[in-house]
Amino acid sequence: MVTQSFWVRGLGTAVAVGVGALAGAVASVTVQHRTMQSLHARLDQLELNARSHQHSDLASQQHQHWELLSKAIDDPELAEVLDLYETPVSPKQRRQYLFANALYTNLLFYYRIGNLSKEEYFKHVRGIFQNPIVREYWYATQQQRASLADTDEAELGKLVDDLLQQLEDADTEQWWVVGEPPSA
Repeated sequence: MVTQSFWVRGLGTAVAVGVGALAGAVASVTVQHRTMQSLHARLDQLELNARSHQHSDLASQQHQHWELLSKAIDDPELAEVLDLYETPVSPKQRRQYLFANALYTNLLFYYRIGNLSKEEYFKHVRGIFQNPIVREYWYATQQQRASLADTDEAELGKLVDDLLQQLEDADTEQWWVVGEPPSA
């Protein structure tokens, strides 16, 4: 009986030690889980702040771009500085091209900050490129875009190039159905 009682007490002690160890492990895992949740929340906040700063920087850059273009549109002498076109253009064409650049850049900015999906960007581009002056501008600046390899702007420029080719090849006057909007 003494042996049985000793064995039962020993078993009880072992169980108590095991339960204590298990409780300690659960407590440790719970603390680690909470720590990881806190770190993930902090990382999410940092990423949100970074995106906000990036959007703010893009907005500042867009504003500065518009101010420079506006000055060039208003002053033919300043516009000559931006005359980087493949063929000579008249002062009137230069002003029109500068405005076309502003239209396109504004659309590009909206896409970059997430206000437009790629599909929406495509649909807007399809609309603004119905204007022959905007198309002339696009073709006149082809060499400038060629230097933008491996950027989102180059990818979107290629999308516009492909769309313009499809519009030129289309057998329909219904331009709004030409081209397949990109997915995602």
